[in-house]
Amino acid sequence: MDTVYLNGEYMPKSEAKISPDDRGFLLGDGLYEVTPFYDGVPFGLEEHLQRLMRGLCWLRIDYDTSGLESMHRQLIERNGLEKAERSMVYMQLTRGAAPRTHYFPEGDVTPTIYAYTKEWSRPSDESWSRGFTARTVPDRRWSRVDIKTICLLPNALAFQAAKDAGADDAILVRDGVAIEGAHQNFWAVFRGTVVTHPTTGHILPGITRAVVLEEARAAGMVVEERPIQIEELALADELFFTGTTGEVRPIREVDGRPVGHGRAGDVTRHLSDLFLERVAQAKASEGVEAR
Repeated sequence: MDTVYLNGEYMPKSEAKISPDDRGFLLGDGLYEVTPFYDGVPFGLEEHLQRLMRGLCWLRIDYDTSGLESMHRQLIERNGLEKAERSMVYMQLTRGAAPRTHYFPEGDVTPTIYAYTKEWSRPSDESWSRGFTARTVPDRRWSRVDIKTICLLPNALAFQAAKDAGADDAILVRDGVAIEGAHQNFWAVFRGTVVTHPTTGHILPGITRAVVLEEARAAGMVVEERPIQIEELALADELFFTGTTGEVRPIREVDGRPVGHGRAGDVTRHLSDLFLERVAQAKASEGVEAR
């Protein structure tokens, strides 16, 4: 996993060099995406690239994304991950290197694009079934969380606050509403009804979130997209996160208080199974046998 991609070239990571004038380094002026691969097959790559394009348009960064699918597949191949059970490609695109100004650079500036790949693993069945812990933390992010920028300091601080409190993850709270995790979307189950925050500027429209919403509705579940008040967490039968490498991740405890029966619930399990079936379908579409 030593080969990375930088500005049109594949090279050893040790040889990758980025200008100190890059606006991503100086100003956080850029976007990123993380796309999962299963047995060498990308999952949701088209949707990830569509979300990247929306972000590029909003940030007014002019970049031709037509070669990015090929780049993702090349990185997996060049790093020998075609048969890795789970791997991912991290891609970051910034406005490029230019003299530091708080406004956009004048004249033509070539965007910087960097990508690397690595393996990742799902928790053991025992750990997953036991569930994970979370801590509520104030949401101090900006008002356009739906744009997947590289400005992640508030997320990192929230995650660290949760870790310092002995929890596995953070639930971000804004104006009394449990909005999402520090790096995943957040869900609750109340008497069989599956609830998650609506798509607004305060959450990232997760690719995994969209798949789970689609699968839940197709399975005939009652689904609501509405704000979840923090007081409701004590009444929830189940809570869980969804994310690219978290997939469907059950929460057994919030702020030291057990959720439901204190382990992964039946609805969470069902949605996880449905999600993994979608992954298997994606692999089958490229002729890769499910494991």
